[in-house]
Amino acid sequence: MSSSSDEPDGSPTAGGNVSAGRLDKKILLLASGSIGVVFGDIGTSPLYALKECFHGPHAIAAGMMNVLGVLSLIFWSMIMVVGIKYVTFILRADNRGEGGIFALLGLLYGSDKSVSPRFAPVLLFAGVLGAGLLYGDGVITPAISVLSAIEGLEVATRAAAPFVLPVTCIVLVALFSLQRRGTARIGRLFAPVMMLWFVSIGVFGVWQILREPDVLRAVNPLYALEFFLINKMHGIVVLGSVVLCITGCEALYADLGHFGRSAIRLSWFGFVLPALLCNYFGQGALLLAHPEMNVNPFYNIVPPPLLYPMIGLSTLATVIASQALISGAFSLTQQAVQLGFCPRLRIIHTSGEMQGQIYIPFVNYALMIACLAVVAGFQRSGALAGAYGIAVTGTMIITSFLYGLVLIRRRHWSWGKVVLLIGLFLAFDFAFFAGNLFKIADGGWLPLLIAAVIALVMTTWKKGRSELARKLTGSRLPVDLFLADVAKRRLPRVPGTAVFMTLAPVGTPPSLLHHIKHNHILHEEVVLLSVATTDTPTVPVHERVRLTDLGQGFYRIEAFYGFMQKPNVPQVMKIAAQAGLVTDPLNTTFYLGKETLLTTGTAKMSRCRKALFAFLSRNAGNPTSYFGIPANRVVELGTQIEL
Repeated sequence: MSSSSDEPDGSPTAGGNVSAGRLDKKILLLASGSIGVVFGDIGTSPLYALKECFHGPHAIAAGMMNVLGVLSLIFWSMIMVVGIKYVTFILRADNRGEGGIFALLGLLYGSDKSVSPRFAPVLLFAGVLGAGLLYGDGVITPAISVLSAIEGLEVATRAAAPFVLPVTCIVLVALFSLQRRGTARIGRLFAPVMMLWFVSIGVFGVWQILREPDVLRAVNPLYALEFFLINKMHGIVVLGSVVLCITGCEALYADLGHFGRSAIRLSWFGFVLPALLCNYFGQGALLLAHPEMNVNPFYNIVPPPLLYPMIGLSTLATVIASQALISGAFSLTQQAVQLGFCPRLRIIHTSGEMQGQIYIPFVNYALMIACLAVVAGFQRSGALAGAYGIAVTGTMIITSFLYGLVLIRRRHWSWGKVVLLIGLFLAFDFAFFAGNLFKIADGGWLPLLIAAVIALVMTTWKKGRSELARKLTGSRLPVDLFLADVAKRRLPRVPGTAVFMTLAPVGTPPSLLHHIKHNHILHEEVVLLSVATTDTPTVPVHERVRLTDLGQGFYRIEAFYGFMQKPNVPQVMKIAAQAGLVTDPLNTTFYLGKETLLTTGTAKMSRCRKALFAFLSRNAGNPTSYFGIPANRVVELGTQIEL
């Protein structure tokens, strides 16, 4: 039998029928799973996207030319932005199989110095700003999705209007309360529910299209052009609502590592896209026949006997869409911590089989409070639409720029090809962003505020840690001088192993010097351990530990973890044992330095940012639990440092 192999994107090459059949089955399983996780956000957009175009403060009259024009914009936006830009091109920009804005940034700001040091801070700020906008998306998505689903009760009966806000808040509290259990169990229900959702909205849409087949003329892009010629500046404003049909693109890219390019492409082009287009065109067909139903066209295409079941299904679908964004916020935070953009936080792994299944209590409850505040403040899904658009389009612009740099620096494309492709992407991105600029006063300020706060915190922490590392390493005693002094003083050695955690693999840790100064003894084995985060998502076990014998019972261990991995010091010691440094876990003591920061130094930071960094440092998570060190084997040695 001939052998077969897989292409990098998971596509089978010519080879044995059995292997190809197994691979196709695997891709089909992954594709079905991606329907429940990857496309939850974009899949629930029909609840509010078309409604915002024809109802609300920035709406336009539901006349024939306007309906056909808006549908044409929706059709070509989904084809060009989602299908061409993200599914076809952006998914190729993987960092060892992983996606997301930090993975994209890692391709540029790597150890190979593919980006000039002059532009590195600009790229870092762009990545941090994009991450801040994604957090804004994580706040707004649960609020607008669940709220728009519950608003369907008002279509069924006006008496339900007073209950919309309370029910929405109850659903959101329940959603965030369940996060500590992890998504492993409820994740099994995602795909069947979302499949039922897409089939249902597609069938209801086709039913309306058969009644008004003229709506299919909107496939012609000339209707989109004519829409702008007729409505001029108002058409640009409406474009800010059209962008709601392509929300979830960044989540799609971030989930690349879980499902792969082939599975995501198959589920998008083969299932999700047809269902969404059928529903949007079905809502348009309804408006062509009944323009007065513009208040909520999504629920008006549902047959009355199925309205309440559809409201229940919509609520489940929006909860799933929200779950994807919440899980994405957890992953984004873990990456930020590993890359040095965020203080240590308590990270709980909720699955022993899947490393990506994590729960971060602080992020969870911060998102819950923010979502409840947004729902209480805006009260209607329509009022949140402007805020949603700014978060989505801002992140899309940053992704386009970073992807263009990846094509030039890492893929070695010519400038002409890159300008042509990225120029096309940015034409759509800036058009959508311009449409949402008119909505800043109506809620667009919210994601900008969230992004500004997140960017301030992340850049302050990154800069503060850099200044702290410079302060500590600049004044460190060279290790060779330290070892010469140890040999001269002949300090008594006690049985066991002492592991001194150090920020960088150079010099002698201050905690070791403090230990000698106060205790005047040394263990038989002394390990200087530093943990570094690489620009790749994961580091294989065989590349994780670098062991150096310094002599006189001293060893230096450098441990490397990817930005999607959580450090584990006991695991590092086990790997070091395989390299020759055998230690007894029960006779090993870990020494950690605890810095008290003073803001009276000469660090190149403003007093306000110094104070913020000191506050973040005081409230950072416990390093003992973060590094997985047994609490009863830890000794902390404090020191004061002026910044």
